[in-house]
Amino acid sequence: MISVPFKNRVITAILLIALVAGVVFFVPEFIYAAMVVFLTGIGLYEFYSLIEKKGILIYKYFGIAVGALIPLSIYFRFESTKGWELLFIATATLIFFVLQFVRKDSSQAIIGISTTLFGIFYVSWFFSFLIKIKFLDSGTQLVAFLLAVTKMGDIGAYIIGSNFGKRILISRISPKKTLEGALGGFIFSVLTAIALGMFYIKFIPLIHLIALGVLLGIIAQLGDLCESLIKRDCGVKDSGNYFPGLGGVLDIIDSVIFTSPIFYYYILHFNIV
Repeated sequence: MISVPFKNRVITAILLIALVAGVVFFVPEFIYAAMVVFLTGIGLYEFYSLIEKKGILIYKYFGIAVGALIPLSIYFRFESTKGWELLFIATATLIFFVLQFVRKDSSQAIIGISTTLFGIFYVSWFFSFLIKIKFLDSGTQLVAFLLAVTKMGDIGAYIIGSNFGKRILISRISPKKTLEGALGGFIFSVLTAIALGMFYIKFIPLIHLIALGVLLGIIAQLGDLCESLIKRDCGVKDSGNYFPGLGGVLDIIDSVIFTSPIFYYYILHFNIV
């Protein structure tokens, strides 16, 4: 008999896949960018809410505003100088210090500023690479490839782990993730990359398909573990409850956060497009 949580997870996953496919393939570019900005904002809100559970004083809403500006500026192709994102974050850092000057309590100044900035790097800057990838030649196909390989790894890890998982991967971080699930997710990612190369993205050579399947398969699971570590440290199971059976936005995008920049620079380095 199929459990209710499993049914909810499957239904939510199907609806999300349909929504993402629609956004990637059928809507104008500005709506795609708006969706990335929206998810960035919600993801940052969830991240900062997790941090607040530890009693850390952060600049939550200013951090979300700064985080939303990064994907927006990428979409509008604002680039005052090469590598301007770092200049942007350096300026934000200075502003955080100025904000700290007017606070009565300075006991958590370093950890508050550092954690706020980490959220901008971790969620906003990394996730905004989805817009940069979209701007590349054959960007729609590349985004579809990235998301499919990354999320099929998640699906494979869940299916194999739920049915055959026996050996816990890292119990202190995630007691439900197993070695068998990790291996299953890795295999799903590699096979998905090869299959997409054969039937959909034929301009990527086979050697790079295999390399990307291996690389993204590993990075995706590390990204998932990174978010599990954050949630474990904050004492929560899910980052939110927006998606029945799956959790919050951060739970959905955790693996994509790390695979996006890796994939982008891989594509550029090897001149694949």
